[in-house]
Amino acid sequence: MNSIDDLDFSKTYTYADYYSWRFEERVELIKGKIFKMSPAPSNTHQEIALNIAGELRNFLKNKFCKVYIAPFDVRLVREEKTDKKVKTVVQPDVCVICDLSKLTDERGCLGAPDIVVEILSPGNNAKEIKIKYDLYEEFGVKEYWVVYPGEQSLMRYVLNNDGEFMSEGRALTVGDKVTTPILPGFELTLDDVFRNLI
Repeated sequence: MNSIDDLDFSKTYTYADYYSWRFEERVELIKGKIFKMSPAPSNTHQEIALNIAGELRNFLKNKFCKVYIAPFDVRLVREEKTDKKVKTVVQPDVCVICDLSKLTDERGCLGAPDIVVEILSPGNNAKEIKIKYDLYEEFGVKEYWVVYPGEQSLMRYVLNNDGEFMSEGRALTVGDKVTTPILPGFELTLDDVFRNLI
């Protein structure tokens, strides 16, 4: 398939379909349904993504976990791991994967990352935010960080033992640091995340 216009948005698709598409537009597949992604991210969005990924990458040098930035396919699965069965493929802005068995092929991650970071764009709406929150919770992402560039803040959600996200109660802002038990010793200073934005 060479044009997004040839897709039937009412149909349900699999990763096998998704992987065969050759058009330029970026899409995500959520429970078999196509979601168009926003146009190319803004300078601010990209700076924030690189700042976060850079801090993670520096910390993870010579360690077991790996960090990736979009575009990078994350196939969210349970038992269904074949291309014709997988129906959810997302491209988080930044993700950290500590179970390297989820990286056994060259097509991204097969399974939930340990940490997912999404940076909101002006095009993101409340429905999209809710869908991603529910999706990452359902598939067992251990931590979900949502970055609000306009407010220069970050909300961190942690999966509890009941499989539900819990927030820290307030947004972290400039002057705060993000830490996580997933990466003992790691500190992300929000001053560094939002420094020198255009």
